[in-house]
Amino acid sequence: MKPVRKAIIPAAGLGTRFLPATKALAKEMLPIVDKPTIQFIIEEALASGIEEILIVDGKSKRSIEDHFDSNPELENNLREKNKTDLLKLVQETTDINLYFIRQSHPRGLGDAVLTGKAFIGDEPFVVLLGDDLMQSEVPLTKQLIDRFESTGDSTLAVMRVPNEEVSSYGVITPEEELAEGLYRVSNFVEKPKPEDAPSDLAIIGRYLLTPEIFEELEQTEPGKGDEIQLTDAIDSLNKRQHVDAHEFTGKRYDIGSKIGFLTTNIEFGLTHPQTGAALKEYIKDLAKTLD
Repeated sequence: MKPVRKAIIPAAGLGTRFLPATKALAKEMLPIVDKPTIQFIIEEALASGIEEILIVDGKSKRSIEDHFDSNPELENNLREKNKTDLLKLVQETTDINLYFIRQSHPRGLGDAVLTGKAFIGDEPFVVLLGDDLMQSEVPLTKQLIDRFESTGDSTLAVMRVPNEEVSSYGVITPEEELAEGLYRVSNFVEKPKPEDAPSDLAIIGRYLLTPEIFEELEQTEPGKGDEIQLTDAIDSLNKRQHVDAHEFTGKRYDIGSKIGFLTTNIEFGLTHPQTGAALKEYIKDLAKTLD
């Protein structure tokens, strides 16, 4: 069994929910306090042992490439001013094995993953979506890798969500619990109506997949929204080989919506060493005016 060394991060979406901010700025570069959201995703991958990362981007996403490139003028300026802490922060984003490919005509998540076929080759790999930030003692991506090393099966991350929210997710039909928090899945349903949902276990933004998924993606017809749905291809793959679901019990931050983005910034701001104390006092004072 080949080790999991590679990851794909889809980042070609138009970010329409954050217009006008994302008219010229990549949604993935919107910051949580002082760090772009995509940097959190890449740090999770690296902390999980991933060695090579492919970012699938699109038009107006050049800022992502620039962020992870070196900036000699800035680095020299910080060095001359002896701002060593800031220099270290800047340099930490440049020594990463990142690759980029453009999804010229975005046709859904499944299509974005399919663009990485040549990069992945015949190896298992992970897909990390940028709308979800995960916090846990062991990174979620590493949890999926550990499951794969035990079973050899493609494994998706799932989390229990309120029934009224299932229509926003792909949802699994659990067949049996193989181990604590690990489910054999009979089928996957993309964005079911609450009354039709087979469970409350929703797929969240982390997937560990075997390379056979590319064969399924090539044969998958466009589904909801006239897009190639990754969930549909996974459901087809499950008919050929087992696909399991790993239940995540850590903290998930949904930054794909305005309210989720704002509340995540507040929570991260409260724990940030440079903003935590002042933000806490501000919130206390603000609460008094709202009573």
